[in-house]
Amino acid sequence: MSTEEIDSSLERIEPLPVIWWLRLEGLAVAALSGCLYSRIGANWWIFAGLWLAPDLSMFGYLAGPRMGARCYNAAHWCVLPGALALTAMASHRDALLPFALIWFHHIGVDRLLGYGLKYATAFGDTHLGRRGKAKPA
Repeated sequence: MSTEEIDSSLERIEPLPVIWWLRLEGLAVAALSGCLYSRIGANWWIFAGLWLAPDLSMFGYLAGPRMGARCYNAAHWCVLPGALALTAMASHRDALLPFALIWFHHIGVDRLLGYGLKYATAFGDTHLGRRGKAKPA
């Protein structure tokens, strides 16, 4: 097979849609944070008990979709658990690291399942696409 034939056959291969790359990225975040949590020897009951804590941010939707999206996005943005992890390591406060890893894990699983950052239009409008039932026309 010549180089031209190989190039031609590669051009016909469809790349993965961006949405799948974003979901795989969520899988990587969840897997890495879960492995690190296991390595630090933290209590798995704490993990189970706090895993849904970032979803408490959904109460922001009681104040409307704009405030809800802001609250939800703040709690589901990797920068905040990253800052917590860096603070824990820089200040030698090892007790904070499990909380950052639980938070990262939650965000990773959410991304893997297609729950992305929210737009202010509606809870189901995310950067990973529309979730839930379509809006009536």
